[in-house]
Amino acid sequence: MDSGYYAAVSGLVARTQAFDTAAANLANGQTPGYRAERAYFRSFLLDSESEASQIGRAINQYGVVGGDRLSSVQGPLQRTGNPLDLGIEGEGFFAIQTRNGIRYTRAGDFHRSQSGLLVTQAGEPVLSQTLQSIAVPPGEIAVGASGAMSVDGAVFAEVGMFEFAKDTQLNAEGANRYAAPDRAAITKPRDSMIHQGEVEGANEDVIQGSLDLLLMQRQTEMMQKALTVFHTEFNKTASEELPRV
Repeated sequence: MDSGYYAAVSGLVARTQAFDTAAANLANGQTPGYRAERAYFRSFLLDSESEASQIGRAINQYGVVGGDRLSSVQGPLQRTGNPLDLGIEGEGFFAIQTRNGIRYTRAGDFHRSQSGLLVTQAGEPVLSQTLQSIAVPPGEIAVGASGAMSVDGAVFAEVGMFEFAKDTQLNAEGANRYAAPDRAAITKPRDSMIHQGEVEGANEDVIQGSLDLLLMQRQTEMMQKALTVFHTEFNKTASEELPRV
């Protein structure tokens, strides 16, 4: 069988997965704290058994999408004027308490709940550096670059900022919530700072995302056409050559 068929198969799989990723990135282009996902590639078949077969060796000559990794590119900080809106410049994440446990986010569009806690738009408590909920007293709130929160100069809490090792792959849960893998090394960022009254936007450029989506769609269509051509040729060969055997 022509190895071009395997190239078309792996190409179609790769472009289909990349198309889905590009669509998700574009859909969340206006989501605060959203981190775009970028596709990376691997061989289609990886185990030793598949490598031992002729088909496995042929397919493994072509790369397909191995998965998605979060982009660490800084999103734009947008001025809101809300003193409880917090934007991170750097690699840090906020920690929040959800129903599924502690999760991490870059979305800092916070507010004071009726019970007096600092919470997300979904009502999830924002955690301090010691992973405690933060009670916000009345008064004019000031938040320093390190996360220290104060009223009239008296510090009452420190908004937590957390950083992961470079090779740590966070698991996305929804548009801007991330779960850390078990035993992940979590530290306080050295070079990150908080900007009060600002919110980080998505780190996905809408124009570039639209172009990426269009490109993936066209490449997917090309792979589908290639498979159709190979399928037609195989049928022709089978009908003309096999009866002679």
